[in-house]
Amino acid sequence: MSDLISDGKTKVVWLTSLSSQTAPTATELNAGADYTPRITPDGLKIDPSTAEVDTSSLASRFDTREPGRVTTDIELTFKKGTTLQEQAPWTALTYGVHGYVCVRRGLDYETAFAASQIVEVYPVACGEPAEQPPAANEVSKFVSKMMLWAPPSTRAVVA
Repeated sequence: MSDLISDGKTKVVWLTSLSSQTAPTATELNAGADYTPRITPDGLKIDPSTAEVDTSSLASRFDTREPGRVTTDIELTFKKGTTLQEQAPWTALTYGVHGYVCVRRGLDYETAFAASQIVEVYPVACGEPAEQPPAANEVSKFVSKMMLWAPPSTRAVVA
């Protein structure tokens, strides 16, 4: 049995439009803004949380529950840069901007998107970018908090 190592095996692209959320094309994904090199090693935070619906009754002897609504907290932490290309996330992900965060896991970062790969597609609206306090021996960073404006496709298949 082997463990899947995540170092260098995640790719994150930003798209302003998408033809199909459940079957994005390889062409669309490969043409997207690749923000992976600008995200800090611990900067991809996508945390779903499922609420519980109480299904117990007055006759119940045990509490029973079913899954309810899902809330997803999304925050990306970016390194700030000195060139226009390095500043692209800071420039593009401003308050109220809508788009799609697409994440592929488990394949080498350098591998191009191709048909049949599994990707996560999050339709998001950006919050106000938050510059992080300066710290010794660290790069300048900012956090982009994002809110879902539609349900995500967490197991989309690349067309």
